[in-house]
Amino acid sequence: MGFLAMILGPLMRMLYQMIPNFAVTMIVFTVIIKLLMLPLMIKQQKSMAKMSVFTPMINEIQQKYKNNQEKMQEEMVKFQQEYGYSPTAGCLPMLVNMLVLFGMVEVVYRPVQYILGIPKDAISAACTALGIAANGAAAQTGLIEAIHAGLANGVDTGLTTEQLSSIANFNTSFLGMDMCTITGFSFSLIMIFPIIAAVTMCISQVLSTKMSGQQAQMQGSMKVMMWGMNIMFVFMCFQMPVGFSLYYGTSNIFMMLQTVLTYKVYNPEKFKAQYEAEVAAKRAAKKEIKTVTVEEGGKKVEKNVNKRQLDQMRLEYARKLDAEKYANDRTVPLTDEQRAEMEAQKAQKGKKKK
Repeated sequence: MGFLAMILGPLMRMLYQMIPNFAVTMIVFTVIIKLLMLPLMIKQQKSMAKMSVFTPMINEIQQKYKNNQEKMQEEMVKFQQEYGYSPTAGCLPMLVNMLVLFGMVEVVYRPVQYILGIPKDAISAACTALGIAANGAAAQTGLIEAIHAGLANGVDTGLTTEQLSSIANFNTSFLGMDMCTITGFSFSLIMIFPIIAAVTMCISQVLSTKMSGQQAQMQGSMKVMMWGMNIMFVFMCFQMPVGFSLYYGTSNIFMMLQTVLTYKVYNPEKFKAQYEAEVAAKRAAKKEIKTVTVEEGGKKVEKNVNKRQLDQMRLEYARKLDAEKYANDRTVPLTDEQRAEMEAQKAQKGKKKK
């Protein structure tokens, strides 16, 4: 996931330069990411409201054509085109959130590279000089701890004075605890961060599912996937530097606030009622559609028309029949020009008789 860290790293580096504290930088970074994702959350809320309306209609199609898969697919395509239904429309926020989480894994493991901007080769050489496994997942956090402990004093690490100074001054402390520490499953005070991450994950997931109106229509496989991914990240919190737990817990708390806010402003029941009205209107209009045969360009063609168009066509056809039937009967008063023309024609006929 290095490419994701290369995207997130510069933003983290810029924030750290303004707020020289690793933990606070991650909190601010989390708030920024969640604010940027707010439009996607609103879109997801609308998509889930649509899904609650469309699910019974989809089930109806699946039940009707359960013995004809080809026809079922054909009807599903028509349904998607007619109602603008997309089965993946609500997945984007979850996908973006997962990508950011995986990117943060890389940033938290390699803060020297992505936040302090020290080249990877220089970091590897310094780790080797200090007896730290350069290829290990915790190599960079180990390097930070070693330099903070003064173990690099008098050792030729290959790092420049400026690079050594930036690592030595890299502030990883938060509430008196080191955010580069890996807690594991052994009990200690710092274990509170992974525990908070786990608890907030559960609350956030339940709250999001309840308030977004997903409970009724969410399939079992989707529930398993969502809970499975979150449980995986909770497990990772105990196996990674505490900084990741801080990010994940903060992300969950902010997610809860966003969920409550979007529920108040963009209530899914309101959207559901709106989409139900739209679907009812489309279905009513669809029932009015008739197929008629008309003549165009000397050829007979079939056209789909609604009731208003059909009434207009009937009226025009009736006028045409009347015009043909009473072509020689004058029922409309003549205009002055028409009278003058008729008088001229009579005069012309009189001259011919003479």
